[in-house]
Amino acid sequence: MKKTTLLLLVAMLGLACKQEQKKVATTETATETPKKITAPKVTSEMMESAVIYEANIRQYSKEGTFKAFTKDIPKLKELGVKIIWLMPVFPISEAKRKATGDKFASDFPEAEREKYLGSYYAVADFKKINPEFGTIDDFRALVATAHEQGMYVILDWVPNHTGWDHTWITTHPDFYTKNAKGEITDPLNEDGTPVGWQDVADLNYDNPELRKTMIADMSYWITEEGVDGFRCDVAGSVPTFFWEEAIPQLRAKKDIFMLAEAWEPALLKDGLFDMGYAWDRHHAMNDIAATKNTAADWDAAYSKDTARYEHNDILMNFVTNHDENSWNGTIDERMGPAWETFTAMSYVIPGMPLIYSGQEYGLNHRLKFFEKDEIPHTQGKQWEVLAKLGTLKAQNKALNGGKMSAKYERLKSEDQVLMFAREKEGDKVIYLANLSKAPVTQLVELEGAYTDYMGGDALSKGSVTLELAPWEYKILVKK
Repeated sequence: MKKTTLLLLVAMLGLACKQEQKKVATTETATETPKKITAPKVTSEMMESAVIYEANIRQYSKEGTFKAFTKDIPKLKELGVKIIWLMPVFPISEAKRKATGDKFASDFPEAEREKYLGSYYAVADFKKINPEFGTIDDFRALVATAHEQGMYVILDWVPNHTGWDHTWITTHPDFYTKNAKGEITDPLNEDGTPVGWQDVADLNYDNPELRKTMIADMSYWITEEGVDGFRCDVAGSVPTFFWEEAIPQLRAKKDIFMLAEAWEPALLKDGLFDMGYAWDRHHAMNDIAATKNTAADWDAAYSKDTARYEHNDILMNFVTNHDENSWNGTIDERMGPAWETFTAMSYVIPGMPLIYSGQEYGLNHRLKFFEKDEIPHTQGKQWEVLAKLGTLKAQNKALNGGKMSAKYERLKSEDQVLMFAREKEGDKVIYLANLSKAPVTQLVELEGAYTDYMGGDALSKGSVTLELAPWEYKILVKK
């Protein structure tokens, strides 16, 4: 009896050891889901001093992964970044996958097709992660890291169309725009001609079930994955009635930040989008840098914005973004020696400045859009400029650019010079720039002591004469 009991105890002990070993092995090999960390609440106050960063995950690093980007998020804090906009993170359709020029990957020999990764904006599934970038847990770790740093994460949402192998093509063909033959079409212009996006299928928002499903997919990322809002691609091409239906429902779930890739003032009204694109300002900067236009043309562009937008509307100011870099040219190609002048200007005018992946490292080539490429990672002049501008944006209320934006006052100046003052709650900044290829002398009347923020020189009260070299600028901060 004793022998039997002893044998039973040994057997039980052995079983327990095996179970413990199995438990340890399982724990060691299992992927640990990153802990969700709640971001600070999205507020109007945050928007006043925010810098937004557009993250191109594919091209950000050699790996092109969430993990590679995540480790650099703390660095972005040095630039004053508060909002991270992730270019589309969803699987890309295989059908009609875009390649070089107007061709599809399928137009090339099979051995070459692998390098054509397609457009981020040809989404195959709105609720999954592109496996090229990593796993859903990698994505969650990115969001958690951003939240730990006090930053917000918004997803690039593509509501106007889907890729050709999205499941809706077969399960809900009624979600799509059809031609006279009843065939699903790619996006068309108002006159019925193709927009040129043959790799995607156009969605029809007259269908209430589509609207309901799209809102549900957007809600998933807010409620289940903790994202803080969306940048909505070609938002102006989607009927406003959809946004009027969708955005209140999304905001009811969480305080979010909404950016429209659009200029239409109607999209910024009544609690819809928080921010739109400052396209006219951007084009004015490009044309002035190319010496096609002058400071007077900047005044015209800014006056146009003042007339059509309300005081609490926010516009995103930028010298580059993914479209501009890949299709219209690098900052150097478009702005040349005026790059720093207009970069500084994008921080000092009302609105929110954008940094596009690689801009902080002096990216000076057009990133491939449908293939793997890589940005540089050597800190230099551009990093120093953006870091210093980000600090001023964060600390000086005169640069508030959100719904409670600081006052903007155009000051009298020489024809080649743009000079204006920003002021709020006792803080004051004067920006002046020679927007020409020739030297100019500018008289500045100072009602108190100022500091040349970028250069460090002190300026006393009274009349100050400044000699400005071509494209030279000054940011004068009141002491």
